[in-house]
Amino acid sequence: MGQINIPGSTIKDNDNSSAGFVALIGAPNAGKSTLLNHLVGLKVSIVTHKVQTTRSLIRGVAIEGDSQIIFVDTPGIFQPKRRLERAMVDSAWGGAKDADIIAVLIDAKKGIDESVEKILVELQNIKMPKVLILNKVDITKREKLLDLAKKANEYTNFDDTFMVSALNGSGTKDIMQYFAKKMPQGPWLYPEDQASDVPLRMLAAEITREKLYLRLHQELPYISTVETDRWEEKKDGSVRIEQTIFVERDSQKSIVLGKNGQTIKNISQKAREEMKEAFEQNIHLFVFVKVRENWSDDPERYKNMGLDFPH
Repeated sequence: MGQINIPGSTIKDNDNSSAGFVALIGAPNAGKSTLLNHLVGLKVSIVTHKVQTTRSLIRGVAIEGDSQIIFVDTPGIFQPKRRLERAMVDSAWGGAKDADIIAVLIDAKKGIDESVEKILVELQNIKMPKVLILNKVDITKREKLLDLAKKANEYTNFDDTFMVSALNGSGTKDIMQYFAKKMPQGPWLYPEDQASDVPLRMLAAEITREKLYLRLHQELPYISTVETDRWEEKKDGSVRIEQTIFVERDSQKSIVLGKNGQTIKNISQKAREEMKEAFEQNIHLFVFVKVRENWSDDPERYKNMGLDFPH
């Protein structure tokens, strides 16, 4: 399975080239995925109303001058109660510790609540370059922003603080220039025209999962998942994609299907439209719904999502 990539691309390597990793961490719904999509300029991470939708580490590749910045969008860090949640939190902290810089994103509107406080306390033990990014500055009073920056820095010393709106992009240029200067010198790690290292079939599953949540975010527990079972390139350049939405109970299956199959039809249509745009190919999408009880206790499912199975 390929990656988002254009044939014939090369890896930049000169005296000025630099490349490195920035881990975006924060509480659920802080706006990490929206910010990542803005910085990279391509949708590589799903954005929904549902918290904890980013399950495994999703990398987005951005370029600023001679620097290649690989953003790792980690799952939102929260207090885990179930096995799947523990795997997501372990994955988030693992991604942070492997990066060159940790960027902590805080929803300025919400401020420092219990989940943000836990992250700030944990960061005290991590001796790495750290920056603070306050999001949603377009809807937050300046006094509150300055207070928030001061309070966050009392927990752990941030090298720098940035104020942005992930939604409209204000402040993102400053972040990019800052990160570009901080990347270790060396050859680029990905070809110039590759925007993400998410395999296409995984990205296709993420797109469908996003549409599922956008349609049913109040009725469906986030424990449901989507897997791409088949990816077949056709002679005419189109792709046939078969996917399965897994839920844990029959009642959830009925919700996903909807009356006379209308809900699943709508989800499939929206997913197909977005895949067509993202992959620049005609898409024939077939989505099925299956009940798989306790799938969140199956190690194989974790492996498919790029997560370690927590024992």
